[in-house]
Amino acid sequence: MSNMDDVFQVIEDRREVYLGWLTEICRQPSIAAQNKGMKETALMVERMLNDIGAKTQQVPTAGYPVVYGEIGGGSGATKTLSFYDHYDVQPADPLELWESAPFEPDIRDGTFYARGVSDNKGNLIARLAAVDAYLRARGELPTNVKFIFEGEEEIGSPNLGAFAEAHQDLIQADGCIWEAGYCDIQGRREVYLGLKGILYVEYHVEQANTDMHSMWAAIVPSAAWRLLRALESIKDEREHILIPGFYDRVVPPTAADKTALAEMPFDEAGRRTQLGLDSFINGLTGPALLEQHMFQPTANIAGIWSGYTSEGMKTVLPHEANAKMDFRLVPDQDPNEIFGLLQRHLQDTGFGDVEVKLLAEEHPARTAPDNAFAKLIIDTFKPAYGHDPIIYPLVPGSGPMYQLCQKYGIPAVSLGVGNENSRNHAPNENIHVRDFYKGIEHLAVILDRFGTDET
Repeated sequence: MSNMDDVFQVIEDRREVYLGWLTEICRQPSIAAQNKGMKETALMVERMLNDIGAKTQQVPTAGYPVVYGEIGGGSGATKTLSFYDHYDVQPADPLELWESAPFEPDIRDGTFYARGVSDNKGNLIARLAAVDAYLRARGELPTNVKFIFEGEEEIGSPNLGAFAEAHQDLIQADGCIWEAGYCDIQGRREVYLGLKGILYVEYHVEQANTDMHSMWAAIVPSAAWRLLRALESIKDEREHILIPGFYDRVVPPTAADKTALAEMPFDEAGRRTQLGLDSFINGLTGPALLEQHMFQPTANIAGIWSGYTSEGMKTVLPHEANAKMDFRLVPDQDPNEIFGLLQRHLQDTGFGDVEVKLLAEEHPARTAPDNAFAKLIIDTFKPAYGHDPIIYPLVPGSGPMYQLCQKYGIPAVSLGVGNENSRNHAPNENIHVRDFYKGIEHLAVILDRFGTDET
């Protein structure tokens, strides 16, 4: 890898410029759920891309546009690196818990506070700044670069898959840097190689055609009990999911995955104390606990309601009951296939009267730790930060990585400028200013290494 002092000097010289970019975009609201500032932010992002020399376009979708940009590499560039980020943010509520206004960026004790600064505007600007600094230092990039910035991640990316399908020429790359990354409490950076998928469903069941006085419970069936028994048929007391075929496609962790898990710090006792737990599920501990957390699917009841739930008493026999459930899925489970298996299971176990509706689905996605792109990115942490990263082979959460990357054979690795307490989606969202600048340097190292690597 070439000496990066010239690029780092540009970053140092332009610290206030890059901080100004971050302040400008964080001052601009972009709440997709409320259609607040979305058009203005898309135009701002496009302008910022133009300012660093990118050829840009706003690609329409059925919702908010994808802001796309590309910059060709120098004459020796043979590969393409893409950056996926999003310009939308979460609503700022509850406003009274913010120590400074969410869309009036404020720096306190070296920490930058604003809605969206960690998720995801700090990372978006760090990508732009790294490319800008590299171009200013060397006149050209060692690789072709693509920027794919969507505006709907915080509302589930409902149109990203259709965008990717319709514009495969725009998304095609040899590797993708995904949207975000954080560090542990000791400041050790983390890198994420995949995400669990998700199937989110809602159940509804009716018995009689009206709520009744509960004296009728001796002879009239209860919708609440009916739904509870249907849900109980899905998972046993040992957390094993009982839907036939549910586990058929689950891929067990590889040797490289298990090595990453063994090296992953996890304060079991501290986390149990924090949560007020005597033990985790099934008494799991050590490597078995992390393997369960990362590589096993779940069936979680996210909400359940029926009958009277207000203060005091009301003796009522409810005629309808509802529940929401999310299944976190692991490679290579297909959420649509799992939904079909769930429907069949309910029918075959005598619960065909329980209506189940699909609300959202996302495929799991992962890039193996021994993949060449993953290894290259992992190897850039030490030159940038002075230490190797904590490797998460699979993140228990979900996102649209598969539909933009792995579906088309593109390896993806997630990293970013967040910290151990960035408070995404919560009041006082933040990043440390030092992490922002160090993240720009890291991305410049990635550009250099990726563009000059011959593998």
